[in-house]
Amino acid sequence: MGQGDGLEFKKLGMCGTGSMGGMMSLLYAEHGVEVFYYDPSDENVKKLQQEATDTGLDKSIHAQKDYKEMCESLASGNEPKLFVFSIPHGGAGDAVLKDLRPHLQKGDIILDCSNEYWKFTERRQRELEPDGIHYIGCGVSGGYQSARHGPSMSPGGDAETLKKVMPFLQRVAAKDKQGRACTTPIGPHGSGHYVKMIHNGIEQGMMSAIAEVWFIMNKCLKMKYEKIADVFESWNKDGPLRDNFLVSIGADINRTKKDDGSFVLSEVRDKVVQDADDSEGTGIWTNEEAIRLHVPAPTIASAHMFRCGSADAASRLAVNKVFNDGVKPAIIKLEVPHEKALPAFIEELRLALYAAFMCSFIQGLHILKKMDRQEKWNLDYRKILQIWRGGCIIQSDHISDVLDSVHAREDHDDDNLLANREIAEELGNSFSSLKNVVLKSVEADAYVPSLSATLEYYKYSSSTVLPTQFMEAELDYFGSHNYEKWEEGPGKPVKGPHHYEWKAAKGLVDEKKKENKL
Repeated sequence: MGQGDGLEFKKLGMCGTGSMGGMMSLLYAEHGVEVFYYDPSDENVKKLQQEATDTGLDKSIHAQKDYKEMCESLASGNEPKLFVFSIPHGGAGDAVLKDLRPHLQKGDIILDCSNEYWKFTERRQRELEPDGIHYIGCGVSGGYQSARHGPSMSPGGDAETLKKVMPFLQRVAAKDKQGRACTTPIGPHGSGHYVKMIHNGIEQGMMSAIAEVWFIMNKCLKMKYEKIADVFESWNKDGPLRDNFLVSIGADINRTKKDDGSFVLSEVRDKVVQDADDSEGTGIWTNEEAIRLHVPAPTIASAHMFRCGSADAASRLAVNKVFNDGVKPAIIKLEVPHEKALPAFIEELRLALYAAFMCSFIQGLHILKKMDRQEKWNLDYRKILQIWRGGCIIQSDHISDVLDSVHAREDHDDDNLLANREIAEELGNSFSSLKNVVLKSVEADAYVPSLSATLEYYKYSSSTVLPTQFMEAELDYFGSHNYEKWEEGPGKPVKGPHHYEWKAAKGLVDEKKKENKL
């Protein structure tokens, strides 16, 4: 798409300037866009104005008293106005849109860069379309640091409107190592926010796995923070975890000290609350979509449940007391001599983590592909992988390379990524290490929900004989659910044609008949 297809957008209206919106305001100003913003929080306003002054961008960033003043400041002949949302999902977005709408005109564009629910995005698109107001759901990833220097962006909506905003997005988005922008027109309707939702689901699986590996090193191998940082740095340099964002920041987190010399990490409590307090919905929605679309995503699902379990520390404390101090992780027993066994086990940890990362990607993409088929979005997965190469939390260049090579092959299995030889080779090389890590972790009572879920996913996804044979029989026994026979082949995931009357259903009449015969 050429620059001539889009609009220049010398001004924009920023709705919401919290940690993400404030940083994006500075980013846009640095790229020559005059930002007029409104935020009801005095604290957010003061913070952004101070940051604008400190960076010398204060002449390009202007606080507005309300949406009316914002729209008047943006007015420029017949040119459409551009608004960017960075606000909490759900009701907050509807409230902002309600207040803003009286001041909108035909042709205006709203770029919703919040973590919005894709169904809400589509509802707003339908509501605004009759008035000629365009609404683009644009997922933004990378946290507030990337929002400041260039995030990964996934816009979805009307094709003609996407053409108008893409040059702007390509200018401000993150760039990969080849200088390519980490943004692309995703597709119609709510596809942009859906892709961001999947990104965040993959992120949850990856974050749980790396936390579990960190815990093993710190608590079960008694490795110091700085030693763990060394390991993460070495993993990030080359091999299957090279150029991985979470591994990279993991090294920083393990090294960072306060002024008094203590490690910041040591004071962080083991509570992840953003999914329990509903401030973040994408992880919940990803799991709901996996269930709705009948896609197995155990690495992602177990990670989410682990977060939820961690959030209520008071509940865990109460259980700990009645469970006689609970289950305490022990030291993992390695082969002797220890100086050789430890590096070997750390290498196994790397491959186990890689397997969990890869399976998080696969499970997320399987959900996305199922939805894509249902909605007929016709998504380009190579372009989606491209936007995840920079400015986002799940950046993992080796994984992206492998998945891109799969999608580049014309005869690849698009609906079942596990059935492709490239994936089979990668996971096959990691299986024994993943298994050994899980075995030793279970023996030591370490907490490995996502690593163990990944192991089971690998096992049952590649098996042709599962315990569900017995489950299907019991379903048929009590519910007449029917079944297929072995000789009929694997077939499709549809109800089988056979029922066996394992035990006839009987009532009081049958009992009386039995008594009369006696």
